[in-house]
Amino acid sequence: MKKPRAAVGSGGRRGKQASSGEGRGRCVRGSRQAKSSGLARQQEEVVSQASVSLYHLFRDVAEVTAFRKSLLSWYDREKRDLPWRRLTWPTLRDLASASLEEVNQLWAGLGYYSRGRWLQTGARKVVEELGGHMPRTAETLQRLLPGVGRYTAGAIASIAFGQAAGVVDGNVVRVLCRVRAIGADPRSTLVSQQLWSLAQQLVDPARPGDFNQAAMELGATVCTPQHPLCSQCPVQSLCRAHQRVEREQLSASQSLPGTCDIEACAPNTGQCQLCAPPTEPWDKTLGVANFPRKANRKPPREESSAICVLEQPRAFGGARLLLVQRPNSGLLAGLWEFPSVAAEPSEQLQCTALLQELQNWVGPLPATRLQHLGEVVHSFSHIKLTYHVYGLALDEQTPVTVLPADARWLTREEFHAAAVSTAMKKVFRVYEGQRPGTCKASKKSQVSTLSRRKKPSPGQQVLDNFLRPPIPADAPSLDSTAQ
Repeated sequence: MKKPRAAVGSGGRRGKQASSGEGRGRCVRGSRQAKSSGLARQQEEVVSQASVSLYHLFRDVAEVTAFRKSLLSWYDREKRDLPWRRLTWPTLRDLASASLEEVNQLWAGLGYYSRGRWLQTGARKVVEELGGHMPRTAETLQRLLPGVGRYTAGAIASIAFGQAAGVVDGNVVRVLCRVRAIGADPRSTLVSQQLWSLAQQLVDPARPGDFNQAAMELGATVCTPQHPLCSQCPVQSLCRAHQRVEREQLSASQSLPGTCDIEACAPNTGQCQLCAPPTEPWDKTLGVANFPRKANRKPPREESSAICVLEQPRAFGGARLLLVQRPNSGLLAGLWEFPSVAAEPSEQLQCTALLQELQNWVGPLPATRLQHLGEVVHSFSHIKLTYHVYGLALDEQTPVTVLPADARWLTREEFHAAAVSTAMKKVFRVYEGQRPGTCKASKKSQVSTLSRRKKPSPGQQVLDNFLRPPIPADAPSLDSTAQ
């Protein structure tokens, strides 16, 4: 397809004009030869309302059509087999009637656990208050269902009900910022609005649900944050970021003077509000990963806790592990974990506090067998948590009291199937590597054990890759970086 031409901008050679905005890396106000189409009128309105360039927009219907066709054809060939693309709870009533334990168990290991709770809360509202009738448009979904923000509303409306509603999540932000070379902060109001406008413009009215999933899939598997696979991208020919990389490479190979570090708008129009600011020069080592602009995020707060794997190795029917349930609100709400306490300044105080916590659950225990096994560091969305891992194996003579409702003795098989977080599975791997009584743990062996990581299954890798990209900020909701 012939590339659309832009208005004249200064080129790589001084004093010489370029015939194409793409040809010399210039972001200029495009030609006013607008057709009397809805798309052209929409673009004129965007440009007139803010200092932005047509360079960042899709100029005509043909370009939009080519984008849709290429992306959907790729998706039909390459889409992943993800669990949520098959039926889990076949009806809303099934989900509404499920227990939170069942929801957490299925969600375990995926992160953002409050999303599972919000899904069930929404299902219950539909069944109990809306007569079982699901809202069918993005507007009513967002207005009537708790925990549903703009992104989730658009996703449900397009995938379930065929509404041509665009979606913008972290993956789509990355794709659109690169395809249209948007270097300004995507968190700003103006850029966010423009991204939503682009998403709405691009969504295929014939296959809106597939299109939105394809855009997210592209960002998750090809147009990734650090190492994008540009050679596999179905919309590479329409990508302004890729065109910029090619220009830079051509300029370097011909020993031509370098282009301006940022894309410049036409004279006397001021800085384009969708371009990167002058303080953010082009980094040739990043390539297309210059887009989108990296957020200056606050580092996660650091916390520490002492945690103990308490085991009955000789329990009737097989060894048992003690699991206790977290509160129904806050971090990892409702999930099961090994007993833990906040870390203390000295190991003696830490062991004393941890032993007391264990005794609160099961009664008197032998303090002499509490062994420190190593550390596990796990990062949540806003917390970096270090677990000081201890182990204690009870002999068959140790009396164990009846457990309360929020504590359980589980077999290893039951533990792996339970609603436990990825962090707990990391803790358990440390315990398994240095089970008390099997060897004398040295610092060297602790480091060796912690350095070994069990390779996740292909299915878990797929889930991790899909869920870890940045999440839209409709907090507190399904669209937020929930606990």
